[in-house]
Amino acid sequence: MRHGNKVNHLGRKTAHRKSMLQNLACSLIEHKRIKTTLAKAKELRKFVEPIINRTKEDSTPNRRMTFDVLQNKEAVKELYGNVRFKISNRNGGYTRILKIGNRLGDNAELAVIELVDFNELAPGKTGAAQKKKSRRQKKTGTTTEKAAPVVVETPVVEEVVETPVVEEVVETPVVEEVVETPVAEEVVETPAAEEVESSDEEKKDEA
Repeated sequence: MRHGNKVNHLGRKTAHRKSMLQNLACSLIEHKRIKTTLAKAKELRKFVEPIINRTKEDSTPNRRMTFDVLQNKEAVKELYGNVRFKISNRNGGYTRILKIGNRLGDNAELAVIELVDFNELAPGKTGAAQKKKSRRQKKTGTTTEKAAPVVVETPVVEEVVETPVVEEVVETPVVEEVVETPVAEEVVETPAAEEVESSDEEKKDEA
């Protein structure tokens, strides 16, 4: 019977459970966000938060005790380096557990456990510092109404872009003039009949 036994053994022996929590804690410190089952995440939170709380005082005994638990030099260096400066103004509650549904294989509940101060996408965290809201009521009669801002319309100057006009050159076909040279007709002079008769008579006389 488990009367008053609030420890979840996670189905493992003591040495196995301690080794598993050490590895999960080192992964959480190095990566700032890990995904595991909901039962492991709850046990890891109880395991790692006292270790993180011890880093607020950087001393040799605290570093030795932290290394005795984690057995990882890189995790101890990160814990007393970046993590220590982030959690200096926080009094507990260094981790956050977010449920993300069930696993497909065995239907186990899955969760994401992360360090609160390293989640830049958390609601309420923006790049600029948020203004403090005060509940003081404004005094009546002394408040001055702010004038509405005057909107000056600046005239929009349209730039006229002149497009160069391309003159089309129409090539007119050159017609070659053919000069006809007059052909000189050879005129054959035919002797007149009278001359032919006279020449015949002359020939007869000579004979």
